[in-house]
Amino acid sequence: MALKSCKDLRVWQKGLELVVETYRVSAHLPTEEKYGLRSQMQRAAVSIVANIAEGYGRSHRGDYLHHLSIAMGSLQELDTHVEIVRRLGLLYEGDLHTLHTLQMLGDEVGRLLTRLIQSLSSRPQPLAPRPQPLASPPPPSQTP
Repeated sequence: MALKSCKDLRVWQKGLELVVETYRVSAHLPTEEKYGLRSQMQRAAVSIVANIAEGYGRSHRGDYLHHLSIAMGSLQELDTHVEIVRRLGLLYEGDLHTLHTLQMLGDEVGRLLTRLIQSLSSRPQPLAPRPQPLASPPPPSQTP
């Protein structure tokens, strides 16, 4: 199946689910975290899917891999924020299940990102057209 856009990538689709779940979970954080952890979690989640999309739109594989690497970093950032929320006990007992769901979804996105990065890294580079040698000038005439 040929991909028509980044939206056809499973990692992009799961990444978008992660964004929605992150917004859902972070909405239950205390109001004093509106500009703290809530904002940081949301920005990290959006960064994951946005970098997958931006990398897909680049014309060079190296650029694509670079953006996937940024997405992986943002995923680790989100995972750290989730752990901070857990350790500080910022969610009520009933919300801890959704926090676990968020972590499981993040793990899945991480596995998909890793596979995509490995797949792109292991593909042989396309052969660049060889430069044609410059035509050498005709030898000087040897007339006396």
